[in-house]
Amino acid sequence: MNEQDNQLKPLVAPCRSLHPMAAFSWLKKGWADFKQVPKISLTYGFVMMLISVLITWVAYKAHSIVLAIALTAGFFFLGPIIAIGLYSLSRQISHGVPPQFLRCLKEGKKNLGNEMVLSFMFLIVFLIWARAASMLHIFFPSQSVMNNSDWLTFLGVGTLVGGIFAAIIFCVGAFSIPMLMDRKVDTVTAVITSINAVLKNKVAMLVWASSIIVLIVVGIATFYLGFVVLLPVVGHATWHAYKDTIDADAWEIGPGLGQTDALNNQEFDSE
Repeated sequence: MNEQDNQLKPLVAPCRSLHPMAAFSWLKKGWADFKQVPKISLTYGFVMMLISVLITWVAYKAHSIVLAIALTAGFFFLGPIIAIGLYSLSRQISHGVPPQFLRCLKEGKKNLGNEMVLSFMFLIVFLIWARAASMLHIFFPSQSVMNNSDWLTFLGVGTLVGGIFAAIIFCVGAFSIPMLMDRKVDTVTAVITSINAVLKNKVAMLVWASSIIVLIVVGIATFYLGFVVLLPVVGHATWHAYKDTIDADAWEIGPGLGQTDALNNQEFDSE
């Protein structure tokens, strides 16, 4: 056990103060990573597009806009977990390691437990949101008799309720999953670190969240074709958001870089 292991780790990793427009730098870096691993990134984006089409098809067959909203929201609530492979690829690129998609699965088994705990937390939030959406629909008349005013009220209230749950997921997942992958850290520390960093950089995080929303809207407006490129870029950019925001040097480098234990204990620069 080395000297770093004997040191008492803080409960929260310190965060840096971000420029309000930092999101655009992250997206630029995400695009650069996308171009380094285009085949894997495009495959991920294509799968996300197919899932989106499937959700739309299921909702169409069920003749339920409520189901479409619930399924779409759930899909994006679980987005931070779904993009874990992209984080791993960007991590490998930033450390100068030839990127391999399966490396994080082969070498990251020690972090799997913490990642599953966080995934379960996200799933719980999604289930609560789904229940809230169902209860919300009870207070409105049948869709067949709803007029324009009813629809505006329904969508407005639904957006507000969904926004609250989305804000919770965003605060918890903004940096926690990349941190769990990058360092040997527990779930509680990663979650508190993420929430703390978001709250201390409200303007920059608002711009980042808004950028993600705009890209999602663009993807939907292109009949999901835009998701093939836009979602992978956001996934890669999320890794750079974490590296620019969180100072996690107090924790050891985690597995998944194809390095020996001796090299894993060294500190790497993010750039």
